[in-house]
Amino acid sequence: MRTAKLLIASVLALGLGMGAASAAVGPKAPVQEWPHTGFFGTFDRAALQRGYQVYKEVCAACHAMKQIRFRNLEGIGLSAAEVAALAKEYETTDGPNDEGEMFKRPARAADRFPSPFPNELAARAANGGAYPLDLSLIAKNRAGGENYVYALLTGYRDNPPPGFVLGDGMYYNDWFAGHQIAMGPPLMADRVTYADGTPATVERMAKDVSTFLAWAASPHLEARNSLGVKVMLFLFILTGLLYATKRKVWRNIKH
Repeated sequence: MRTAKLLIASVLALGLGMGAASAAVGPKAPVQEWPHTGFFGTFDRAALQRGYQVYKEVCAACHAMKQIRFRNLEGIGLSAAEVAALAKEYETTDGPNDEGEMFKRPARAADRFPSPFPNELAARAANGGAYPLDLSLIAKNRAGGENYVYALLTGYRDNPPPGFVLGDGMYYNDWFAGHQIAMGPPLMADRVTYADGTPATVERMAKDVSTFLAWAASPHLEARNSLGVKVMLFLFILTGLLYATKRKVWRNIKH
């Protein structure tokens, strides 16, 4: 049953990816090398954990990830105890209680990542009218996926090309559609301090958080890849057996 679900998920993910690609607007982002792409791809767990740190310390101030629960972080290599400890750093709204009132409590592993703003209006008010996108599926909803995210994060320029008119409060970006974006450059060198000692360059942080967002959009990618390999191996063996059976059954019959 689990195998069938994974196979169905693979087909649906392919369809969603094609749909997102067809809706793309803007320059095509350069393709980067990612260990999780390809038929045998797997996620770099160290990069995933660094990417989560970048999201937590930088991106989460404005961008929600409503589709992700704390317990999902076990998929990036964290233990259940580490996930529980991370969840307790946050409060979530629960209820109603016996008096019919909502209340705050420490988050649990089963809870979703908390949103930085209580609603869309509050988010827009805090960001000059712009609404920060939910990042849960950004790697699926943008053509180029993690390549687009990486290009966007590293594509800011202090000065636009000659003749380009930049709107008030906007920033120039090589890869954003129209080259004007309301979000300022979120990354700068040493913005975070990696626990494993990796130098926190803009390119490194962009690569790590792009990897994390790719995982968030496709947390079952490795399981699908593993299933695909097993199916192809099965079909290869089956083809050989059918061919051998055909030769044996028909070898004494003249054509």
